[in-house]
Amino acid sequence: MTNDVIMALVVGYLLGSIPFGLLLTRAAGLGDIRGIGSGNIGATNVLRTGNRWLAAGTLVLDCAKAAAAVLIIRYFVPEPPLAYSLAGMAAFAGHIFPVWLGFKGGKGVATYIGALLAINWQVGLIFCAVWLFIAATRRISSLAALTAAATAPIFAYVLSGPHLAAGTGAMTLLLFFTHRANIARLLSDTEPKIGADKTAQ
Repeated sequence: MTNDVIMALVVGYLLGSIPFGLLLTRAAGLGDIRGIGSGNIGATNVLRTGNRWLAAGTLVLDCAKAAAAVLIIRYFVPEPPLAYSLAGMAAFAGHIFPVWLGFKGGKGVATYIGALLAINWQVGLIFCAVWLFIAATRRISSLAALTAAATAPIFAYVLSGPHLAAGTGAMTLLLFFTHRANIARLLSDTEPKIGADKTAQ
């Protein structure tokens, strides 16, 4: 393993593991976000505090930390492209398994988007478009995320090639793992729709 790859993994993981949802809610005097709803630190759970601005800030920052990891490595290690792809993947993993929180973080949708946008903006925008289409037509956030993630490796292969397709495939598998409870509710037709009252997602 080269020094460039090690740097990409370390920088990506450390940036990705910054728990912005927890930091923002604590700074706003709302306590520990892990004590409500699903208990994770992502924007969806932050929204359950009733503060949309905090949720929006969490979403943006969770996207930005993955994008920053990729762009930093791209700046210092312009070649090979594998290095900055690994930085995005490491940021995604860091968000889901942050060392500071006992490896219990968020579900990874925002960091997935941020990493994709920085690695290949076209694939990232398609991910967002698929998410928005499914969310608008089916009104189920988890289904939108799962569908966008499932199709991302296909678009990555077409627009970028096998390396990014493999990377997005790995992130998709991990995202499906973090959404396993959502998948069970989708199969039983009990997953709440966007805007409906819910206690966990």
